[in-house]
Amino acid sequence: MKWTTAVLCGFLQAVQTLQGAVPAAQSDASTPARRQEAFQNPVVYEDFADNDVSVGPDGLYYFSASNMHYSPGAPILRSGDLVNWELVGHSVPSLNFGERYNLTNGKAYRGGTWASTMRYRESTGLWYWIGCVDFWYTYIYTAEDVTGPWTRASVLEGGTCYYDCGLLIDDDDTMYVAYGSTNVSVAQLSDDGFSQVKTEGVFNAADVGQEGIEGNRMYKKDGLYYVLNDHPGDITYMWKSETPWGPWESKVLVDAVESPIPGGGVPHQGSLIQASTGDWYYMSFTWAYPSGRIPVLAPVEWGEDGFPTFVPDEAGGWGASYQMPLPAQPVPEWTGTDNFEGDSLGPSWEWNHNPDETKYAVGNGLTLSTATVTDDLYSARNTLTHRIHGEYPVGTVEVDISGMADGDRFGLAAFRDRSAYIGVYRDGDAYELALVHGITQEEQSWNTTSKGDVVATEALSGPTTIWLRASLDARASGSFAANFSYSTDGAEFTSLGEEPYTMYTNWAYFMGYRFGIFNFATKELGGSVKVASFTSA
Repeated sequence: MKWTTAVLCGFLQAVQTLQGAVPAAQSDASTPARRQEAFQNPVVYEDFADNDVSVGPDGLYYFSASNMHYSPGAPILRSGDLVNWELVGHSVPSLNFGERYNLTNGKAYRGGTWASTMRYRESTGLWYWIGCVDFWYTYIYTAEDVTGPWTRASVLEGGTCYYDCGLLIDDDDTMYVAYGSTNVSVAQLSDDGFSQVKTEGVFNAADVGQEGIEGNRMYKKDGLYYVLNDHPGDITYMWKSETPWGPWESKVLVDAVESPIPGGGVPHQGSLIQASTGDWYYMSFTWAYPSGRIPVLAPVEWGEDGFPTFVPDEAGGWGASYQMPLPAQPVPEWTGTDNFEGDSLGPSWEWNHNPDETKYAVGNGLTLSTATVTDDLYSARNTLTHRIHGEYPVGTVEVDISGMADGDRFGLAAFRDRSAYIGVYRDGDAYELALVHGITQEEQSWNTTSKGDVVATEALSGPTTIWLRASLDARASGSFAANFSYSTDGAEFTSLGEEPYTMYTNWAYFMGYRFGIFNFATKELGGSVKVASFTSA
């Protein structure tokens, strides 16, 4: 990302009037002439939920998100205008939370990193990431640079779970964390931010006539403390107090507004951010499966009562388009081709659970050696995933299969708790293409309930390089169809199977569909494939 000196200076001169979430006013940027351009929701058509958006020491915006059992954890996005975002790293380098996160001695589906918080602290020169894992431990990671390296600084044990937490660094440098579901508490941290000094319950869902509230974010503005949270699925609340400990009063910010994504759910939960003098925005997300939970942005206005008010479109819903918050700043395209030319994977790649790092190599392609002997996709280690992008995502993988061993299974999946894939099977000296539908998990234990059915096959001979493709209708109002095809020259593709797979849209897995590249053994380890490229379109 390239920044002009003028733009950088404008950001760096910012004065944060909403602590940890607000850059300063850019007087020239706030004029209508500079912001005539409109933006379209969603701001990123990918699965980045539970956002915590704040401002870094460079004056840019940083967006921390959830990714559950995918590794590395807690993805980080960066933007100069709140609309154009770039994925720059992760706060949790590896999910070192127990053996099941390695797909050994158990599984950790729907565990990992969710609804966490991230802030920069000027006094220490550190970024802090705080999140509850497995409803029992709260982990604290820090880094001098937001892109890393991140290291684990502390673990709060003994059932200390900062559930759906929001970190505030006060004017006097005291660190507070608002957290909880149904009953919301505020914790004060030690001077270094690595332990808890005290915690108190401050309000609960019954105060607003609800059975549950969550998604807490904590702010300070004009000497008052605020907590933003929501009733899951429909209502966003703003709470206000003169002290972190209360008493607190509340007001509804968003109540059951129509989504800007056709077929999507009500936007709720997220972050408040100031773009420039008098211009404030609410970054939320809408449930839009099979794609996932997709970020959307809308302006808010502050009233004389000290509460923000949501700005709807003319129909009273969340607008599909609003005026740009700030002058647009360019970022790399979200789609394109990765040839795996470096010595490490880029931040767009996340493994299903932690990988066996001895079983893959990056450089002049991606070598995937078999890491598990299994016939179950959900038990296979080293499945590499990539978020789908847009309404009609297409993923294409180019692979050399000459290193496959007898019994090996390589493929490209539409990956979630209901999965399908196109794959290459080697049995003896024979290779065949296989289309598999109906791979499923139980939604509480996450045990595999079906390893899938082979619905189409095609004998494969000749070239050892093949292209596999998955083409999806990922619209929340669409057909949810996943079609699979293959090519032996990378130009002309042939469909495999007569009927598309219908993707699943239930919310229980929380994450949306991804492209999943896998290679596992059914007989013994030793085989490998070399992925020459992956193209997301």
